Amino acid sequence: MITTVTLNATIDKTCFLGSLEIGRVNRVPVMHTAPGGKGINAARVAHQLGCPVLATGFVAGFNGSYIESELSRTGILHDFVKVQGESRVSLNIIDQFSGLTTEILEQGPTVGDDEILSMKDKLRQLASESSIIAINGSLPLGAPANLYADFIEIARQEGALTVLDASGPALLAGIEAIPTCVKPNEHEIADILGRTPASDSEIADAVRHLMDKGIACVAVTLGSRGALAGMNGAIFRVRIPELHAVNAVGCGDSFVGGLCMGLYKKQGPEECIRLAAAAATADALTEEAGSIRLDDVKSLMGRIDLEPIR
Repeated sequence: MITTVTLNATIDKTCFLGSLEIGRVNRVPVMHTAPGGKGINAARVAHQLGCPVLATGFVAGFNGSYIESELSRTGILHDFVKVQGESRVSLNIIDQFSGLTTEILEQGPTVGDDEILSMKDKLRQLASESSIIAINGSLPLGAPANLYADFIEIARQEGALTVLDASGPALLAGIEAIPTCVKPNEHEIADILGRTPASDSEIADAVRHLMDKGIACVAVTLGSRGALAGMNGAIFRVRIPELHAVNAVGCGDSFVGGLCMGLYKKQGPEECIRLAAAAATADALTEEAGSIRLDDVKSLMGRIDLEPIR
């Protein structure tokens, strides 16, 4: 089983407007609502790919109950720690004329020491039953920056592989715990380097450096430019086909879902990376964030180009 961790779960609302007019009333003709947050999105994609998956993390209040009920309705197992407050709502506004995306993200609940301890206990139990633990997204208020590093160590003690998809101090602390895989995007790799990389060659150097630290798989997603991904010592330039993106929000989460599926099936490096890239590209073809159509993934698999570069 794959377990995904989302400590700042959300209700994702994606709305499509003819044009967003600032300072005016904007009526929404098309709206999609679904449980979200990076880990939940990755869980949904792994589930759509046919993998046994469970979602955990923190949920709170009425919104938290909605997140749980919707996951149950779509057949995704879940086991959350309930906390005080209200789980957040994330609004993604897509301007259909300009193609620009505007995200408005609520803060979410604050967690305390007792709730963090309960989450660690739950994670230890789930890690003992899982082959992969994917740790995703932002930390809630009240959580220490090294919490994901603690999760990685707990999962390692229970024999589970770990995939880390985070940002800022949580990412930097998590890397020091040496997860099995880490998936920064092109902005997050700048946090790791301490500067914006001037070229793809510098990103590849960063991938090599992280693998030399002991991280078996490092994938830096680059949006429409694909990815630079290293696994088991090899580094690949990943090129994706040019397609009309409907909604690019959540593509990185889908990459993680596909990567987890490849790891779960014990596929080789090229197969894992190709599946992850196909899932991310398929996500961009759907209106809902963090969702794929299996037929799209199958058709895209043969169109993902992997070029060894080191």
